[in-house]
Amino acid sequence: MAEAEKVQQFLEMVEKSDNIVFFGGAGVSTESGIPDFRSVDGLYHQQYDYPPEMILSHTFYRQNPEEFYRFYRNKMLCLDAEPNMAHKKLAELEQAGKVRAIVTQNIDGLHQKAGSKTVLELHGSVHRNYCESCHAFYDAEYILHSQGVPKCEACGGDIKPDVVLYEEGLDNHTIQEAIYYISQADMLIIGGTSLAVYPAAGLVDYYQGNKLVLINKTATTKDSSADLVLPMAIGELFAKIPV
Repeated sequence: MAEAEKVQQFLEMVEKSDNIVFFGGAGVSTESGIPDFRSVDGLYHQQYDYPPEMILSHTFYRQNPEEFYRFYRNKMLCLDAEPNMAHKKLAELEQAGKVRAIVTQNIDGLHQKAGSKTVLELHGSVHRNYCESCHAFYDAEYILHSQGVPKCEACGGDIKPDVVLYEEGLDNHTIQEAIYYISQADMLIIGGTSLAVYPAAGLVDYYQGNKLVLINKTATTKDSSADLVLPMAIGELFAKIPV
């Protein structure tokens, strides 16, 4: 099937659906200038003293908190990034009653910035940070402008981002909510993820419908079971959706 035909089929699916769930990964935010870990230009292909996967682990955070925060401020806090067409259209589709939930592996908060309300953040958010001693809340700006390991103004304790690091488990309540929305959906759109990170990627197996759409520039493990595969930029595709 030609790309134009696939795009038309996708638009018809969206038009006929009123219980859409969107499951997204890093590729959703690359068009907003946020680097994807695994793409050719992503963090994994840049040079550091340690690989990003090691720096963003629970063990490294505990053993080398200053080095963790140096990397975290430089590479993970993209606070000037703006929502792209994918974020904006999903917010419009939610407002129109068609998208019921967004399940995201991203931690950048761009879906909320675009206006989406029901956003399930599997891996947390850079916008939530808590003192490990007294649990006082701090925003991302506080972390960005702090020095070394950020300290709590109330008690002097270390502040930790509410981000799921490697070796840490996902929030059970968020997982259960994601399973509920995905299992009830009449259309599941998966975008910008290679579906390589578990347990998050395993959530798509709860979808029971027959409108499973995969939008990713490279092949994924679920391509063969999808009803429609579109290897293109998400923002470019979503710009075509009339709302």
